[in-house]
Amino acid sequence: MGLNFFMVMKPPTCTHQEKKVHVVNGHPVFYEPDELKAARQKLTAHLGKYVPEEPFNCGVRLIVKWCFPRGRHQNGEYRISKPDTDNLQKLLKDCMTQVGFWDDDAQVASEITEKFWADVPGIYICIEKL
Repeated sequence: MGLNFFMVMKPPTCTHQEKKVHVVNGHPVFYEPDELKAARQKLTAHLGKYVPEEPFNCGVRLIVKWCFPRGRHQNGEYRISKPDTDNLQKLLKDCMTQVGFWDDDAQVASEITEKFWADVPGIYICIEKL
């Protein structure tokens, strides 16, 4: 038993990695630039439509296929340029935790992540109970 869905959207390319830091009175203060805030808001808005009635309370496998607008590339061709999959996943999992897919993204014990160029841009997500 699990959950799977496809969010039709242009996936954000701004990642969690892009947090910024200011030094105030000799201490680092981290903040999110506007582009990262917008990416977080976009993801949480789309994810909100698919939140399960009860959050997953067990270990899960998370399968994600990032489908970017293909431009000059072939439909289904792997995207081998930035952003990195691990940075994309971090922001996505943070947003999934925030909207209530699970209590803690540490529950994700297995991950399969791919990124493609696609005719229909979006993010396919499959969550399987382990």
